[in-house]
Amino acid sequence: MAELTQPDVYSLRTLQVWKTLLNWLAFFFQIFVQILRAFGHLRLLSSSDSDSSSPSFKPLPAVELPDHEFLAASAVDISSVEDEEESDGLMEKLTIVLDLDETLICAYETSTLPAVIRNQAIEAGLKCFELECFSSDKDCEGKPKVNYVTVFERPGLHDFLNQLGSFADLVLFTAGLEGLYTLLSIILSSNILAHNRKMKENLKDVIYVYASGYARPLVDRIDEENRFSLRLYRPSTISTEYRDHVKDLSCLSKDLRRTVIVDNNPFSFLLQPVNGIPCIPFSAGQPHDSQLLDVILPLLKHLSLQNDVRSVLYERFHMPEWFQKHGIPT
Repeated sequence: MAELTQPDVYSLRTLQVWKTLLNWLAFFFQIFVQILRAFGHLRLLSSSDSDSSSPSFKPLPAVELPDHEFLAASAVDISSVEDEEESDGLMEKLTIVLDLDETLICAYETSTLPAVIRNQAIEAGLKCFELECFSSDKDCEGKPKVNYVTVFERPGLHDFLNQLGSFADLVLFTAGLEGLYTLLSIILSSNILAHNRKMKENLKDVIYVYASGYARPLVDRIDEENRFSLRLYRPSTISTEYRDHVKDLSCLSKDLRRTVIVDNNPFSFLLQPVNGIPCIPFSAGQPHDSQLLDVILPLLKHLSLQNDVRSVLYERFHMPEWFQKHGIPT
């Protein structure tokens, strides 16, 4: 076997040195990549934190609602809000405007309500009842067909209303009506009656009567003690450039320092954004919901001690910025 010459030995050593250097470079490169990834991850976290601080309302926090993680929000710490303002005289009674559907109750057409959801809700203790609603369709005898609606009460509803009635004037303001009213609303919003103003005005009267007739039995069931001093239905809402069926609180008072509205739909109070509490919507799939008594009631009690609820609600929800973020100037 021939011996290696001196140049061959040097070349082998050079290759070994280069291999060692390359291995070390690869090792350091991997470490560098890991550092970059970690740094990038931290940047993503910090950017998400900054995004979370951007203008957006946080609905009142879910209390024991594991099925609705997407609605989780920061806790309401009533004690951390600024101390109650003192008044030289007696303050006016707080006016609390309450939405109906998905705020105090939830309703489903009985024929389409899955039996599983209904049974689970009832077994969990949700109170429910049925209402008869007359349809625009006729049966074989020419009489209006009857549709049945199953209504679930939000847990703690009656205790909630009783306690509110002890320190506030209650107003029901609902825009969520169904049945014939919806059908007639579609007709009115279309061009079908564009050339017949008289018929259109007559239909508006029919709608108002029907809307009141549909909602009144439902509210009567949940408010047998007549705790609501006023009931307002969809005809009392207004249309704006940005949304229809807006609840204008100025119809109640010109001075809204002591007026608050609780509604699961923030766009309902876009005209008075600093008077609103955006609550988590209620459904039959939330039998263990405790929003009314554990979250909303304490906040309303706190607001009842304020000369002006708007400053507290602005600090809590920053609704004007939320509306501006959605293209609605306030």
